[in-house]
Amino acid sequence: MQKARIFLVLLGLCWFSGQGTFLYAQEQDDDDDSEYREDVPIESDWDGYISELYSKGDQTIIISPGVNFPVMFIKNGKKIDHHIQPPIGGILSLGYSYFFGPHYFLGGGVGFYFDHTLGQNTVFFIPIGARMGWQFVLHRFEFPLELGGGIIFHRYLTNSYTGFFLRAGGAAYFRFNSDWSFGLCSDWNWFPQRPKRENGQMESGNIDAHIIGLTLSARYHF
Repeated sequence: MQKARIFLVLLGLCWFSGQGTFLYAQEQDDDDDSEYREDVPIESDWDGYISELYSKGDQTIIISPGVNFPVMFIKNGKKIDHHIQPPIGGILSLGYSYFFGPHYFLGGGVGFYFDHTLGQNTVFFIPIGARMGWQFVLHRFEFPLELGGGIIFHRYLTNSYTGFFLRAGGAAYFRFNSDWSFGLCSDWNWFPQRPKRENGQMESGNIDAHIIGLTLSARYHF
């Protein structure tokens, strides 16, 4: 009987000892979890975005579909009847930019333009050129301004012509995240044609086309 009482007392001491160890371990784990949560804050690296995010070596690729509006044609120095309104055409372009700092960039691009004529035919333009620009940033909005030019290939029915073009434009982008920005772009384009006769004399039908482009653009940053 005495031995049974001693066994029960020892069993009770072991049980209380185990409970204490378990409770201590639970409190210790809770403290560790709490300390871990305080020491490892969760935040986005995009919250600290500033205009100086652009530095030398940053690059972008721009994809731009849209429409173009032929606004004025000049033949031999005289404006063609402004009551004649050519139909709206289309644009698809691909561009590239290399930044030399927070604001200045150089780049280039290729485009594909098509316009319907009053005679229900289609004229095609493929401009390939270089551009330079300056960009300012306001919070998550970016406003690049640029000037460019290069060579352009014209194609109408069986006729073709290779010349030059000039372009000036601007855009407004919203920086969606560190990789992408989306915006609206507009530019003015001068597409001159200076055809020659077979004997080398200048053709009398010189044409200067002035076309406004309006595109929705997606810009990839890397």
